[in-house]
Amino acid sequence: MTQLRITSLETRDVRFALEQGAGSDAVHSGAEYAFATTLLGSKEKVFGSGIVLTLGLGNQLVCEAIGWLGKELIGREIEELMSDFGATAQRLAQHPQLRWLGPHKGVVHLALASLTNACFDLWAKSRGVPLWRLLLDLEAQKIVDLLDLSYLEDVLTKKEAATLLRSHADSRGERESILGSGYAGYDTSVGWFQYEDEQVKDLAQQAIAKGFHAFKLKVGSPDGERDVRRAFMLRELAGGDALIMLDANQQWTLPRALEMCEKLRKMAPFFVEEPTHPDDIRAHRTLAEAIQPIPIALGEHVPNRIMFKNFIQAAAVQIVQVDCTRVAGISEFITISLLARKFGLRVIPHVGDMGQIHQHLVLFNHIALGHEATFLECIPHLQPHFVSPAQIENGRYVTSQEPGSSSDLKGVRPAG
Repeated sequence: MTQLRITSLETRDVRFALEQGAGSDAVHSGAEYAFATTLLGSKEKVFGSGIVLTLGLGNQLVCEAIGWLGKELIGREIEELMSDFGATAQRLAQHPQLRWLGPHKGVVHLALASLTNACFDLWAKSRGVPLWRLLLDLEAQKIVDLLDLSYLEDVLTKKEAATLLRSHADSRGERESILGSGYAGYDTSVGWFQYEDEQVKDLAQQAIAKGFHAFKLKVGSPDGERDVRRAFMLRELAGGDALIMLDANQQWTLPRALEMCEKLRKMAPFFVEEPTHPDDIRAHRTLAEAIQPIPIALGEHVPNRIMFKNFIQAAAVQIVQVDCTRVAGISEFITISLLARKFGLRVIPHVGDMGQIHQHLVLFNHIALGHEATFLECIPHLQPHFVSPAQIENGRYVTSQEPGSSSDLKGVRPAG
């Protein structure tokens, strides 16, 4: 273990153009994928990389906020910083001036996520282990000390969180085989909104040949019959045993969602993702009751643990898609995973990081928390740009052995 001290903080506004139609959904089109990137330097030349996803325009705003929030990290020794990271995260999130721009959402929360992810990356690198191993080696109380549990005291205290972690410790061995077999993935890249039917068919056949058994299709067309046709087309191609998710990306109103989900029920979607406005808890509850047993999945635009708490308490979400590049980073991801575990909900992350960090986090969730190992989203578009891209074999994530969180981008490193 190397005692590293943070000597510099730099940001990078990194953007990547996508091929025509890739990344498109019912509300986002013509976008580029972009990472607001934090680089934490040390005199040993080991550095931490933290990323959060944006769609290009505004990425520079997140980078600027990273600089404002992260000043106090310079000079901190990484082990000392991470010994009580929850307190640091809470203090940064409660910045007396920047909090006005949130709180706990938007540009400043994305900035906090990038900073947090960089801290965890540097910490794992300093110990010479992949992030999943770092987290699994920590005692329960140490995990709790990483978390900001404020505003959750009514449903999840520090004591309860530690007890929940300890309650699964003795059975870890039953779940560790996944480190060898790999974590199953599902393919999102087959069903982007702007893809023509034939392209969806071709990509789905290629994905099946690569070992995938689960797929996501973007819906939310002005012409609802297009959604119905494409959904049943994919079901017929993939077969009755395949798992198919439908993602409306918030496009539907509640009446429209009720109508469309009824039309799509017979193709047996595994879940319906973001069916309406992401802040409308009551609408999601109404829809969840109407379409059961089909689950509602949310997380891409649920920005913090408090919103997740409210959705969970209202029985308005059944699958938690928490994303460490949307909430306040890895620590808040773990907090929300604990919350979901307490309430018996599955966690299937949205992967704004293209699955790089989340391949580590789902292993922790399964082994340490006993979460079901369902599958993890796969989006391959940016794989060539990572130093250690996620490896997918026969439809499964191969367990990373590289130190850190797999976030380093080619050519992106501190100036020094």
